[in-house]
Amino acid sequence: MTNGTQSVQRFTAKLGGEDLIVEAGKLAMQAGGAVTVRMGDTMILATATMSESIRPGIDFFPLAVEYEERLYAAGRIPGSFFRREGRPAEQAILTARVTDRPLRPLFPKDLRNEVQVVVTALSHDKEHATDMLCIIGASIALTISNIPFNGPVAAVRVGLIDGELVLNPTFSQMEKSALDLRVAGTKEAINMVECGAEEIDEATMAKALKAAHEGFQDVIRLQEEMQAAIGKPKSTYTPAKSSDALMAKMRERVTSQVQTIVAQHTDRDEREAALDDVRDLVVSEYSVEGSEGVDAVLPQDVKSAYEEVVAEEVRRRILVEGIRPDGRKVNEIRPLSAEVGLIPRVHGSGLFQRGLTQVLSVATLGTPQDAQELDGLDPDSTKRYMHHYNMPSFASGETSPMRGPKRREIGHGALAETALRYMIPPPEEFPYTLRVVSEVLSSNGSTSMASVCGSTLSLMDAGVPLKRPVSGIAMGLITDGDKYAILTDIQGLEDHIGDMDFKVAGTEKGITALQMDLKINGVSDALMAEALEAARVARLAILEVMLKAIPEPRKQLSAFAPRMTVINVPVDKIGMIIGPGGKTIRSMQDKYSVKIDIQEDGTVFVSGADGQSADRAIEQILGMTEEAEIGRIYTGKVTRIEPYGAFVEFLPGRDGLVHISQLSDHRIENIEDEVSIGDELMVMVTDIDQGGKVRLSRQAVLEDWTPEEARSRDRGGSRGGSGGGDRGDRGGGDRGGYRGGGGDRGGNRGGGGGYRGGGGNRGGGGGYRGGDRQ
Repeated sequence: MTNGTQSVQRFTAKLGGEDLIVEAGKLAMQAGGAVTVRMGDTMILATATMSESIRPGIDFFPLAVEYEERLYAAGRIPGSFFRREGRPAEQAILTARVTDRPLRPLFPKDLRNEVQVVVTALSHDKEHATDMLCIIGASIALTISNIPFNGPVAAVRVGLIDGELVLNPTFSQMEKSALDLRVAGTKEAINMVECGAEEIDEATMAKALKAAHEGFQDVIRLQEEMQAAIGKPKSTYTPAKSSDALMAKMRERVTSQVQTIVAQHTDRDEREAALDDVRDLVVSEYSVEGSEGVDAVLPQDVKSAYEEVVAEEVRRRILVEGIRPDGRKVNEIRPLSAEVGLIPRVHGSGLFQRGLTQVLSVATLGTPQDAQELDGLDPDSTKRYMHHYNMPSFASGETSPMRGPKRREIGHGALAETALRYMIPPPEEFPYTLRVVSEVLSSNGSTSMASVCGSTLSLMDAGVPLKRPVSGIAMGLITDGDKYAILTDIQGLEDHIGDMDFKVAGTEKGITALQMDLKINGVSDALMAEALEAARVARLAILEVMLKAIPEPRKQLSAFAPRMTVINVPVDKIGMIIGPGGKTIRSMQDKYSVKIDIQEDGTVFVSGADGQSADRAIEQILGMTEEAEIGRIYTGKVTRIEPYGAFVEFLPGRDGLVHISQLSDHRIENIEDEVSIGDELMVMVTDIDQGGKVRLSRQAVLEDWTPEEARSRDRGGSRGGSGGGDRGDRGGGDRGGYRGGGGDRGGNRGGGGGYRGGGGNRGGGGGYRGGDRQ
């Protein structure tokens, strides 16, 4: 197939039993590498491009990975004012991050050219997710491009359905899955893991990781085939690595001083101050013109070389001596503390501290209306549990502009949210919308896992009946290829100079969230299993400290939290509760100072500032939807008087006829001598006919009769049919139904259904006002 001078190449692979179709050569011809990746009817376009030159003064690798979510992929128009995509949604940012993470460690360490990977969603079939396709597409684009890249990588999602591992499950299958595991890696090993789980044990997790690595090998094979067939020659670049001469000179100059400082100073601030003094002294000894045989040495080159020597010494001491920078052993956790109930008026608060890392989490309870509405390509349209993570600059003793959450903050917040998601009680048991905000007040590593602990504390303090409390721990790795050390509870320096950041959250029963990022090419299955077991021991120790602060969720909600009650009403009564144009529901909300949410299945959520106001609103709602019961006594109000009897509204919107013979315990000649409109009467329901018309008796209450006795003495039974109907009904038969049987003013003016309600309302059909007035 050709497109002008472009030859379209198609390649296929199997992923979880489905065809993965990759095409190159048709779209985005000027990009360094470009492919479309398709599974089912979900398709993405992935491109990769590298700049020809290096920005002056840059001392890091400027990689940018972007995921462009287009709603046309799902046949939708954006709902914003401008009707176009704006700021990326949270899920789009998370997809970009999960695409970035397995790619970043596979670029040459000394590459400083700008590299940009852009993935665009072109089509979405609502069954196949785009995130794993993005990783695969980005890797292929880099592999066949001119960009230096030590890939390829592939990725796959793993589910656990009915106890069986499922590779590449669809959205429909994931609804029944206890595991959402996303794994990426090279041909040799895994290098990225992102996971949410419903308390999966470590052995099952290790098995799933192994299955994932084996499961995407055919996609690796496809990329190697594409590189051989259509791959471009890799571009040369100017490496930014410190010169061997400078490194040799630096090691000779500072190694002994660095060893002394690292050994003597276990306090972070003291150690950093001492190391900074040596660094500044060494930088001052060099000049741009060159010094002691080293030509054109820039200050940033000297600093980089010095920091490399420091990293070498810290890593050596951990591997050889088993001692970490702060003096801990490799499996030792920093001092822990936990506290709840710190802040007045909020619904729940928890403070968790691990060493110098300190996080304050605050929980807020809301109504179902407060759930977040999602406007992305994934099927989920709402979210009732939200976790937001903030880390201001003062948390690390720095200053920077405050410009809202960055990608890192969104990613950390999402990880902590995932850790708790499976432990949040379902809405049937706890109908509240939940939001937790974690404020990082001090940071020295593992703030996302501290947020997990703080979130658990704040939710328990708020009285949320979590299935089980959750704790989290960050693990690390130092390896020289031969020896390795797995570190428990890594701090900032260890995260910076280490080879792995491995975060695990879970309960006493199993794992609920897992995230792994590697700076090396991969880790073995045995090492992964060892890290999982060390993390299990650590998180149980942390959980023990947390439960001393609050052993179980509080039995009572905060006095400032809304009180919510859930009831169920017949679906055909929803319109009656809402009323014409929403009039009834608004009047109840105003009258009782409550919020009322009604679901399509008849579930009604009533929330108020206090329980009494919600109870009064519920009493009215139940009254409106209650069915009349023969033999039951009601207190009603006279709404209409006729010569043959009085109509009494005994339930909201529901009335019945009290025949003149049943109005008192003595003979009445004129009804108006006995009752007036607006009078309250106690009446008994004595009969309900097939059409729903209700017969009432006041005399049965006064004489203490049974319904059968009342019916036998009702002299109006044959004359007036079987009694009244819904108060608002007007159609269906004689206007004077009680005189001639069958119908009265209580018939339906329209049909049932409708927003305004079922029988007895003016509306018919299903429109907002009940459809056409019939």
